[in-house]
Amino acid sequence: MATKTANRTFPTHHDLPQDARDALVALLNGHLATTSDLYSQVKQAHWNVKGKDFFQLHELFDQLAEELLPYVDLIAERATALGGYATGTVRMAASSSALEEYPTAAVEGTAHLEALVERYGVFAAATRQAIEDSEEHEDAGTADLFTDLVRDADKHLWFLEAHLQGEGGSSGR
Repeated sequence: MATKTANRTFPTHHDLPQDARDALVALLNGHLATTSDLYSQVKQAHWNVKGKDFFQLHELFDQLAEELLPYVDLIAERATALGGYATGTVRMAASSSALEEYPTAAVEGTAHLEALVERYGVFAAATRQAIEDSEEHEDAGTADLFTDLVRDADKHLWFLEAHLQGEGGSSGR
């Protein structure tokens, strides 16, 4: 990240070693960027979906975004609880997200579903890796946060994929 604030730390009595906390804050900030980006991409689908399934998809995408948004706050607060600085602006997220840019050609419901399935798949895999990384640094609290997040991400992926299965859309690997 290009900003000087990315590695900024603050005094804390947290018992994890400084090097572990530094790594965890970097991990959390990376996931903060990706989670914020996913939230904005789900809202992009919500605002722009068209077609015969407009209403149900419009509502589904809004529900998914609503359930994702609290994790943005939880991730940022975990980074600061470890003595770090949360890098959570839109510009910071754009430069650090693990997700590809949302396709502006997506208009019809199936195109949005396919785009979101792809992004939720990447997001869930990155979150599973974040659990492992947190455990390597012996931080059960951060691992637990990511465990809750991946459980919801997997559920959301299922909701999205269910709309595509059996209709010639993506059916998985």
